[in-house]
Amino acid sequence: MPTRLRPADLLRLTDEGANGVLDGRFDHLIPEAFPTVERWSTRLYADDDVDVWLISWVPERNTELHDHAGSFGALTVLSGSLTEYRWAGEELVERQLDAGDQAAFQLGWVHDVVWTPPQPGSKIEISSDSPTLSVHAYSPPLTAMSYYEVTDNNTLRRTRTELTDQPEGV
Repeated sequence: MPTRLRPADLLRLTDEGANGVLDGRFDHLIPEAFPTVERWSTRLYADDDVDVWLISWVPERNTELHDHAGSFGALTVLSGSLTEYRWAGEELVERQLDAGDQAAFQLGWVHDVVWTPPQPGSKIEISSDSPTLSVHAYSPPLTAMSYYEVTDNNTLRRTRTELTDQPEGV
């Protein structure tokens, strides 16, 4: 289903969602103690055009290499850091997204996202009760995600497609 929203709109929505989390507007949706072993998410907003999610990221849990089917996406990192591994046609390229950074995903964007440990001497400390947090928006709302593997010939092979209404493999 087509969407009237574009990546720039989704970046604005993730920024607004991040500000809402920081301002306490979504405290009623956030657990008092974050799970520290498993990833966690909650929907902040949804309508026919968009889903906006708060997602936690913990060590040793990744999303797997995936796309968002027919949805555009965007994210804003609230705390900590994430590393994204994106398929660039012949190889995976890596980028780190730190607190305050944003990223947008076009249709067909294939990536894996993982928690990034804090760098020595960094000002932001990730403690066991404070996972990395990010706000994500998808338009149209997610209905499916496809998962991939990189072959020995440096091509992508789809391994499965799953119907979902959950973000980033949570």
